[in-house]
Amino acid sequence: MAIQYLDKLNLKGKRALIRVDYNVPYDKSMNITDDTRITATLPTLKYCIENGASLVLVSHLGRPDGKPVPSMSLAPVARRLAELLGREVKFFDEPIGEALKARVDALKAGEVALLENIRFYPEEEKNDDGFGKWLASLCDVYINDAFAAAHRGHASNEAVTRHVKECAAGFLLEHEIEYFRKAMVEPAKPVTAIIGGVKISTKIEALKNIIKKVDYLIIGGGMAFTFFKAKDVAIGKSLLEKDHVSTAREILDLAKQHKVEIVLPVDVVVAPGLDSPDKKKIVPIDQIPDDMAGLDVGPKTVELYGSIIRKSKTIVWNGPLGAFETSAFAEGTNAVARIVGDSGALSVIGGGDSVSAINQSGYAEKMSYISTGGGAFLELLEGKTLPAIAALDK
Repeated sequence: MAIQYLDKLNLKGKRALIRVDYNVPYDKSMNITDDTRITATLPTLKYCIENGASLVLVSHLGRPDGKPVPSMSLAPVARRLAELLGREVKFFDEPIGEALKARVDALKAGEVALLENIRFYPEEEKNDDGFGKWLASLCDVYINDAFAAAHRGHASNEAVTRHVKECAAGFLLEHEIEYFRKAMVEPAKPVTAIIGGVKISTKIEALKNIIKKVDYLIIGGGMAFTFFKAKDVAIGKSLLEKDHVSTAREILDLAKQHKVEIVLPVDVVVAPGLDSPDKKKIVPIDQIPDDMAGLDVGPKTVELYGSIIRKSKTIVWNGPLGAFETSAFAEGTNAVARIVGDSGALSVIGGGDSVSAINQSGYAEKMSYISTGGGAFLELLEGKTLPAIAALDK
């Protein structure tokens, strides 16, 4: 794609409309509990300020269904962003209209304003062209730095681009695009994909697409047990998607066709349930007791995965390998994270639970890149073109 990046824009004296993703978690008192998505945009914002632009930031938060919801206001985000930038961030909560436009037009070089939650307007998710045109009237240049929302074709990331002459990707979006290209489009081989998580049903298309691009496919997490069922291995009380046993067989067959080695667990940590960590034990994969469930990969599996990871040049990881939210069942994921971090390979991590698991493991800083997108990252793995990225192709 012919996508222009931020450092190619002349920003002096220009007003930049920047689509960011500040869909951050709040506690009951509307305090931000994780500001990762805010801090991830700071390089783009600081660059625009330093190069003489005034900034109008657009984001969504939650799913207000096209109407104002006080608990989904971006006011706390404006306050936190001001702290991080070390400068005032004006919060414009007026309804879309002339009064709001007048406030935007009065912004001076270096000033920053954040609009209220763009999903308070039904036109946003409808990708309304007129709404996109109105947003475009607020700026001279448009910058998209919201990878986590790039799989949604909405007015603030798709329709708006039809009405702004100069459009570009911000530094965050640029990094997402470039690291994915290095990992899946032009990778150093051997390439290993680590796919975990609970359900195979959410990753069918990703698995089918990945098989065409990798040398090894490591499978863990709850979804592994559907594969074992497809191989007629007893799985006790472990998670099973009965409707997708045939899908697992199809993926196993596809891997054979493409000469890709699928690597499944050889031992597992089992327990009667998540609330019984004191009763956990390690068993070979074909010896899961009928009254127990597999909740983490075992040490021999970690050793097996490690032997593959250490000879890989590129690693893409989506999905935890066990019930990592419970510390007793996080050991497998943590151990594999350490091996990936120490491997020297290009490592790209994506997906909400994956990112949480890697952050919790303590090895996040050793990864080459951790994506800010969940659904967007998964759709890239599926081989899809993301609407918001395609919109920047001028």
